[in-house]
Amino acid sequence: MKTIWIALFRGINVGGKNKMQMAPLKTVMESIGCENVQTYIQSGNVVFESSLKSKKSLQTKLLDTVEEQFGFRSHLILLTKSELLKAIDSNPYADATADPKSLHFFFLDESPSDPDMDAIEGLRADSESCLLIDLVFYLHAPSGIGRSKVAAGAERKLGVAATARNFNTVKKLSEMINFR
Repeated sequence: MKTIWIALFRGINVGGKNKMQMAPLKTVMESIGCENVQTYIQSGNVVFESSLKSKKSLQTKLLDTVEEQFGFRSHLILLTKSELLKAIDSNPYADATADPKSLHFFFLDESPSDPDMDAIEGLRADSESCLLIDLVFYLHAPSGIGRSKVAAGAERKLGVAATARNFNTVKKLSEMINFR
C-alpha cells in the first residue's frame, strides 16, 4: 500500500533564486519511485504517492535528488494526507476562509520546544490573529502577509523551520489528495 504525501519545498522560485520548474521536478521525483506526481503552481507544492513509509528516509532521498539535479538544497516539509486534513480541520480561523489569501498555514518541521508566543504577540498588528496548534502556526493577516511583522518573525520566534502556504494553496492541495 502506498502512502499519499504532500511535499512543500521552501523558497522555490522566489526572487530569482532556487529556480526549479515543476515539470522537471515531476520527472525527477518519478525517477526515484514516486508515483502519480502532481504539482501545483511554481512554488514547490507536490502531491504524490510512495511506497516508502519513513518520512525521514523519503525526505532525505527527495532532497538529495533535488540537490543533484537542480544544484541547491531546499528545505522540505513532508505531510501525509491525514496531517494535511488535520491542519485544515484544526484551522481556528474558519471565518477567514472567505478571503483565502489573508489566511496562512505555517507548517512546522517539528514541534517547537520553547516558542516565544509573547514576542509573537508583540509583533501582531491589531487586525491580525495567530495561533499555534500542534505543528501548524495559523496566521490571519487581513492587511496582507507582506506587511505582517508576525509573518516575518514567526519562524525565528517559534524556533523551528517552517514553510507557509495561503489557504488557497492548502485548499487546492486537499482537493488534489481527495481525488485519490
